[in-house]
Amino acid sequence: MASTLQSWIGGRWIGAEASAPLHSALNNALIYHTHAEKIDFDEAVTYARKTGVPALMKMDFQQRAARLKALALYLASRKEELYAISHLTGATRADSWVDIEGGTGTLFAYASMGSRELPSSNVLHEGPAMALGKNGGFSGTHILVPRGGLAVHINAFNFPIWGLLEKFAPSFLAAMPCIGKPASATSYLTEALVRMMNDSGLLPEGALQLVIGSTGDLLDRLGGADVVTFTGSADTAAKLRTNRNLIANSVPFTAEADSLNCAILAPDVTPDDVEFDLFVKEVAREMTGKAGQKCTAIRRIIVPENMVDAVGARLRERLAKVSIGDPSVEGVRMGALASKDQQRDVAERVELLARGNEVLFSERDGFKLIGDGVANGSFYSPTLLLCRDGMRNDAVHDIEAFGPVSTIISYNGIDEALALAARGKGSLVSTLVTKEPAIAAYAVPMAAASHGRVLILEREASVDSTGHGSPLPQLKHGGPGRAGGGEELGGIRAVRHFLQRAAVQGSPTMLAAVTGEYVRGAKVQESEVHPFRRYFEDLKMGDSLLTHRRTVTEADIVNFGGVSGDYFYMHFDDIAARDTQFGKRIAHGYFVLSAAAGLFVSPAPGPVLANYGLDNLRFITPVAIGDTIRARLTCKRKVDRNRTDDKGIGQGVVAWDVQVTNQNDELVASYDILTLVMKRS
Repeated sequence: MASTLQSWIGGRWIGAEASAPLHSALNNALIYHTHAEKIDFDEAVTYARKTGVPALMKMDFQQRAARLKALALYLASRKEELYAISHLTGATRADSWVDIEGGTGTLFAYASMGSRELPSSNVLHEGPAMALGKNGGFSGTHILVPRGGLAVHINAFNFPIWGLLEKFAPSFLAAMPCIGKPASATSYLTEALVRMMNDSGLLPEGALQLVIGSTGDLLDRLGGADVVTFTGSADTAAKLRTNRNLIANSVPFTAEADSLNCAILAPDVTPDDVEFDLFVKEVAREMTGKAGQKCTAIRRIIVPENMVDAVGARLRERLAKVSIGDPSVEGVRMGALASKDQQRDVAERVELLARGNEVLFSERDGFKLIGDGVANGSFYSPTLLLCRDGMRNDAVHDIEAFGPVSTIISYNGIDEALALAARGKGSLVSTLVTKEPAIAAYAVPMAAASHGRVLILEREASVDSTGHGSPLPQLKHGGPGRAGGGEELGGIRAVRHFLQRAAVQGSPTMLAAVTGEYVRGAKVQESEVHPFRRYFEDLKMGDSLLTHRRTVTEADIVNFGGVSGDYFYMHFDDIAARDTQFGKRIAHGYFVLSAAAGLFVSPAPGPVLANYGLDNLRFITPVAIGDTIRARLTCKRKVDRNRTDDKGIGQGVVAWDVQVTNQNDELVASYDILTLVMKRS
């Protein structure tokens, strides 16, 4: 008997009475029902705001990043349970890998990026601060803070795990509780995921809720502090975007919509080139992976007119070898569409696309299913069409069959290829296959105007390329126009999307207090204890040391040149140096850096363990022979990454602001150094 799925609302599971039936994509057997009980969305929203937000705000960015990593490890340890359920969606093991391990991999990626790039607080300083007055007493900067609202994530049927996790990860880092709403057809896999996440005990109360079925009046209950994201069809995105309450309250709405992505074979590539094979392989993989049910799948194959027959023949040959059927049978390479409804929809759209175009490959070319009991499944044959006049045929640029379907479109000249690509009215991704850097340099900026991502594929990149249809957490996933006009993923940019940016003005001292980061001109604390002698817990932002002075001599320059091998004329040729803008010999910039380190380091063993980086280096004013320099070292920022070394001793990261000045108090060098500092415990 089919079980009834449940929603996770207000900290409890809701649903016992069966409603809409859900069927296996493999054989159309009844496997689940959605639940009939209506959800009280006022309760869901209130629970997120009153319980979820405070629970998440008890942690800082670093702690939430650590929690994401722990959650990713937990889910990875139970992934086989998810694979077993994913099989019912018609996905092969490879398809499920993208969804399941792509999802946990996204959690790992955001945990890592959050640990590296976010502070151990809930205020992200988007500096540097800038002086707004002549006397140094008034400055301005920007901060990003949690919005205090909730995120509603509405997802498509094709990636029931990755689709939720790619949105959950950045909103969780931003201290924003979320309500996930998966598409009903594959919601049973999302429900299994959420049960697993709850079982982990790692989610703060109210951080995640799940809606099975309709969103009801959920969107009508949101306010300006909330956010809505959507992945799915462009038509549904347009309906949601015009919700009167979202418009009235200026609720941010981000859409990532299905689009007519393309792959362009550049005119320099011939059938004898490695790149030709890479092109064909990439197109075939995108047609058959996930049975073509990917928002990034290649729908338009744009090739030179004289290459149409060669590309068509090579693609037909490859598609004929794709084995289709039950993914549990060894050797099956392509599974089913997600549902019978999806199967009917794809068939209807293929019929529209075929009008006025040629069908090069379809079920008539030997569509045979592998496996027992699959005759009534939601399978669809790979289908390849040919359009010989893409500039006049609107259908190939407007109609998307969301399955293993793609159309070859011929072109004359690279400009026409780019014009055809733009006819998609905005896409998530495009691929350009070329051997020539000059073609890439010309074509990519033009393609980028209407695509969210552009992959340049040739033999060198193919060694490591993740492919046309693989959105990566570090890079944006989204596109203009038809593709929704939004961005998902994108590293820390995605986290910023769920935060509120504000400009802050005031004295440097006040800005430092607000941002938790030293701002130049702010008050500092000087003491007899060298800052490098303080443990992580004891250091305070603004702890500072003004060093003794050192006069730069000709011997310093000669010795540094000998050690470094840097005999640049500005340091050694007195006559040539007189003809420069400086009018004299000057010291090496890196000598100034080294001399400053000699001024401010505390050489004996102590809490500072290592200097592992230097940021924002600028040489401002040249240092000449006879100039006298000194340095000011100030604790700029502390980040507790909650880590210990192999001896169990805790460490934190400290960024130090360094200002090197000359005898006239002019700034000669400016930079940050990053150090690992020991904790007392």
